[in-house]
Amino acid sequence: MSDGIDIGQGTFIPIAEIELRASRSGGPGGQHANVTASRIEAVFDVRASAALSRELKDRIAGRLGPRVTAVSQEARGQARNREIAIARLRRRLADAAAPRKQRRPSRPGRAAREERLRAKRRQSERKRLRRRPAEDD
Repeated sequence: MSDGIDIGQGTFIPIAEIELRASRSGGPGGQHANVTASRIEAVFDVRASAALSRELKDRIAGRLGPRVTAVSQEARGQARNREIAIARLRRRLADAAAPRKQRRPSRPGRAAREERLRAKRRQSERKRLRRRPAEDD
């Protein structure tokens, strides 16, 4: 993970294309006397990437936007938060880069059609029984 991240489909993003920002954490590690900047924000600019093909850039930007961000402040140390943030970024990018399966419309089965017709007959009978009785002359 030190030199980049693999997002699947043979695509590898160098760590140099990911901007890592550190800031003071509101959680563990951000409140003690020797305050550290343990919160890490990993930012990836999709359009500026040289590692992605035009198709992948369009797919990822369409699903996540032009800049993808992942933040971590759970751990006390900056190094662990960096690992967590990069792992989250990798998961988000890998999910967005994966091609979606084309949906094939389906039709209701025979049992479902028969049950629908039975329900319609029951409802019809219920309503028929609520009517006023026919007057005989």
